[in-house]
Amino acid sequence: MKKWKKVTASLMLSIVTLGSGMTFVGAPQASAAANAVPAYEVKFLAKPELVLNTDGTPRSEVIQTLGLNSTPRNINVEYFDTNALGLDQQGWNVRFRKKDDKNNYELTYKKRYPVINGDINAALTLANQEGFDKSDDNYEAEIDWGYGKQTLSFSNTKKVDTSATGVQLPSEQAALNMLLDKLPGKLKNWTSSNWGKQQLTQSRAYGPITFQRYEGTWNGQELTLEVWPIRNAAGTGIENIVEVSFKTDDAVAVSGLRTQLLQLLENKNWLIPADGLKTQTILERY
Repeated sequence: MKKWKKVTASLMLSIVTLGSGMTFVGAPQASAAANAVPAYEVKFLAKPELVLNTDGTPRSEVIQTLGLNSTPRNINVEYFDTNALGLDQQGWNVRFRKKDDKNNYELTYKKRYPVINGDINAALTLANQEGFDKSDDNYEAEIDWGYGKQTLSFSNTKKVDTSATGVQLPSEQAALNMLLDKLPGKLKNWTSSNWGKQQLTQSRAYGPITFQRYEGTWNGQELTLEVWPIRNAAGTGIENIVEVSFKTDDAVAVSGLRTQLLQLLENKNWLIPADGLKTQTILERY
């Protein structure tokens, strides 16, 4: 999804307030790197029993309403972390995946920051203090905006060529070796020298999971519906998690578009009025 352009710089004009009467004393502002400028991804969970057929494909009404292609892209994904979830506890997720129409593996290293009370600038400023600023073009900044909360993320994606066909993944150890080989410096030395390398070396795979992505156009906006067959909480079977989402680099238009999609899903009784993080669910259940 590299085609998403950076958000208009006007977002950067917002002022971060550090508290009533507080004054930040430090280096002259001209010497400080600017905060990163994020794109947006709006995500809603949908009721699988109402939007899917019994075979897990979207119902025809859903395909027509959301302007989706009826043929999905298949993607196989697994996450890597220690048994104690040491990476996740520091806000890091490491993902390995293969798309059915690509001749490469995608290796993604992502750092997340919670957005508290809608204060995106505060999250961006904290990230800036930890090394994620506008000058770092290795990471893509994004605000994930769900039903009730927002999360700021910084993603670094590497690609490794492969002759594997379809969604076939390499062995767990081979995938881990690739992830270690491409490990970015920020994660490698996150809390101390070689911390990230040590964590990843001790990691295992959570997954794999093959999900379906249906792409389409709704309201002039590119939109996707994903069906994730994830192990249920009891570990006795599979449940489908359905996510409807779109991306935009337009910080001005995103709120209105989000409201329109929310109302559409509510009117159809398809919306689950809750937030959900697939990555967290997978780490808990695998």
